Amino acid sequence: MRAVVFAYSNVGDRCLRVLHAGGVEVALVATHRDHPGETLWFSRVADTAAELGLPTIYADDPKAPELADAVAAANPDLIFSFYYRSMIPAAILELAPAYNMHGSLLPHFRGRAPTNWAVLEGATETGATLHEMVAKPDAGAIVDQQAVPILPDDTGQQVFDKVCVAAEIVLWRSLPALLAGRAPRLPNDLAAGSYRGGRKPEDGRIDWSQPAARVYDLIRAVAPPYPGAFAEIGGERLVIAEARRPRPGREPGVAGRAPGLHVVDGRIVAVCGDGGAIEVRRILAGSAPIDAAALATRLNPHSPVKVAP
Repeated sequence: MRAVVFAYSNVGDRCLRVLHAGGVEVALVATHRDHPGETLWFSRVADTAAELGLPTIYADDPKAPELADAVAAANPDLIFSFYYRSMIPAAILELAPAYNMHGSLLPHFRGRAPTNWAVLEGATETGATLHEMVAKPDAGAIVDQQAVPILPDDTGQQVFDKVCVAAEIVLWRSLPALLAGRAPRLPNDLAAGSYRGGRKPEDGRIDWSQPAARVYDLIRAVAPPYPGAFAEIGGERLVIAEARRPRPGREPGVAGRAPGLHVVDGRIVAVCGDGGAIEVRRILAGSAPIDAAALATRLNPHSPVKVAP
């Protein structure tokens, strides 16, 4: 069986390796060029393809005629998309049965950034879904799924790492049926699920008037290496890179304090709209960490240190 693979990021890396290990002839790999403004914390599919000796093209514009020509020339029996960032045109999908690996339990969290959205919205599980590709995104029949838990303090990256393993499991488990042309076609009831759009760095702006649980979910959903949840003090953007909800009985004394960042007993604490507190363990000004004393100075520039009793 010959396959054309559209792939990017860690899911693309692992799933491409599954196909290679499963004896699939990957006739062409299409991936993206690295974006100059993006921190590359993930695997490069171009490097994976080079390691495995697979022919590769950069396909940042999926509508380019030469891409359709290249896929047709590869004469695929199957087409796969593993975290490829663009919609694949219908003209390409018509060349062979096509399957996508999505980072959620469809029909929930269809669309962009599914792992981050799942954490942001307080979900307790997510996973990976292999499904048929159709013109509408994440709407095709489901082949297989694998769930993973989202623990209360998991960050977006930690959940993404679990989803990568789930994707590998799903593809390995599904591969024999795919190669035999007997892949399951389970219902993907869109009315029972949800759709979310892409996220921008500005979406990480913290509204301290929100309940503490909601603010904490935002902080962990977009914690580095994602752009991070942030607040501004004196026009300076401060990223809350790591935080925790206090354990019962160990809440800091924040009664009566206004929502926002504070320094209490030498610790950085955020107070939220419902009176709940968040312990801020790491805060960044640009790429530089700042400590409680430095934050106190920013909070009250007329006093060298503002550490509340």
